[in-house]
Amino acid sequence: MARVVVMGGGVSGHTAATFLRDWLSADHEVVVVTPNSKWNWIPSNIWVGVGRMKKEDVVFDLDPVYKKANIDYRQAKALTIHPEGSKESDTPFITIEYTGQGKEGEKEELTYDYLINATGPKLNFAATEGLGPHGGHTVSVCTADHAVHANEELHKVIAKLKAGEKQTLVIGTGHGMCTCQGAAFEYIFNIDHELRAAGVRDKAEVIWLTNESFLGDFGMGGMHVKRGGYIASSKIFAESLFAEHDMEWILGTHVTKVEEGKIHYETLDGDTDFQEFDFAMLIPPFGGVGLKAYDKEGADITDKVFAPNGFMKVDADYSGKPYEEWKASDWPRTLQNPDYKNMFAVGIAFAPPHLMSKPMKNPNGTPINPTPPRTGMPSAMMGKAVAQSIRDMINGAKEPTHTASMSEMGAACVASAGAGFFSGKAVSMTVYPVVPDYEKYPGVGRDLSYTTGEIGLAGHWIKHFLHYAFMWKAQLKPGWKIIPE
Repeated sequence: MARVVVMGGGVSGHTAATFLRDWLSADHEVVVVTPNSKWNWIPSNIWVGVGRMKKEDVVFDLDPVYKKANIDYRQAKALTIHPEGSKESDTPFITIEYTGQGKEGEKEELTYDYLINATGPKLNFAATEGLGPHGGHTVSVCTADHAVHANEELHKVIAKLKAGEKQTLVIGTGHGMCTCQGAAFEYIFNIDHELRAAGVRDKAEVIWLTNESFLGDFGMGGMHVKRGGYIASSKIFAESLFAEHDMEWILGTHVTKVEEGKIHYETLDGDTDFQEFDFAMLIPPFGGVGLKAYDKEGADITDKVFAPNGFMKVDADYSGKPYEEWKASDWPRTLQNPDYKNMFAVGIAFAPPHLMSKPMKNPNGTPINPTPPRTGMPSAMMGKAVAQSIRDMINGAKEPTHTASMSEMGAACVASAGAGFFSGKAVSMTVYPVVPDYEKYPGVGRDLSYTTGEIGLAGHWIKHFLHYAFMWKAQLKPGWKIIPE
């Protein structure tokens, strides 16, 4: 009998756990450790954040789903990993601390044969003074509860606009090393849509504040799309879209502090400036959740298992070579830890070998560049591939049998630009590969036959359908396995 422990119940962890339980015989255990009692379809939080959906539309209780699937669910947070076991036993284990199930605060050792780190990110609001909804001055859509609060604050602003007061809304990134520009992109266009629907857009100034060096970078170094015999960059696409919606943009910023009504930032030129606001949603930087690792003797080996940012090392090239020598092959394929072969990391939990965007620093030495996105479709594909490998290793395979490299996979993204059955629209994009490969595709880094993009009402219908499809899939309802990742 083997026990597989999955740390994290988000998109990648939930995917891995549910497929493992479906594939493995009842002799084997699948355990999910997550501090959350509910599962959240995070891409739809932006609709909660403008009042188009309620929190209940984007979450569900995990306990009944895992009971139905015969998955051992522990509502707890992982604290430490002991991949060599202890002085008393060679069996590897993790320590956990319960956050629910009537065991709040209790700690426990949980042994494993295979471990999947799918813990996702720590929302590091503390990296920027005054950032975030908890004691800060900005809102967030990173969680369902954050999105509920964001919607409440947004509608206060809309009420003021209706009363004739001018308002400035700033959306974007709250640190020079942020990722998830896509979520902020969706939110700013949904806000624009709601302001127009309320008849107050002319009284509002809407500003995009970002660590990108150019519009349309999205943490992927941008992309090129071939349409009508022409090749257009995402920079041209994004600039046109922002200009058409009468939005201003401030590029290459590292937010240093947020005060009430004022955002302070450095620029790539090394200058400092500020932007006043009445409403601001700034994505925080992501970090590892703070797991520690110890060897058999109890010595701290956190630096061996995790990168400095707190994400787990896997089969990637972490040599730190210069930008000019970066290759797509630097990226991991099996997501297996190089030192402990029964440990894997998926989704945001694995440490990228380097950026996808060109690394940049200002004259003050401050890095200002997007960090790589690892969410959504690629995250789920990683979870499934690792689950397949572990299944096969339990059944006798010596090495991982499946791969999910972001430098070898394509991804589809539907980015909402406003909700409405007849008035909504979304940007529908495909990209292949996710990590640009300039050796294989000189100049553009991607296969233009499979890298596409367009905006329209049909995209909104697709986005709306996908919301219900993935909520259905995650709840393991009939036919869930045939819905693609």
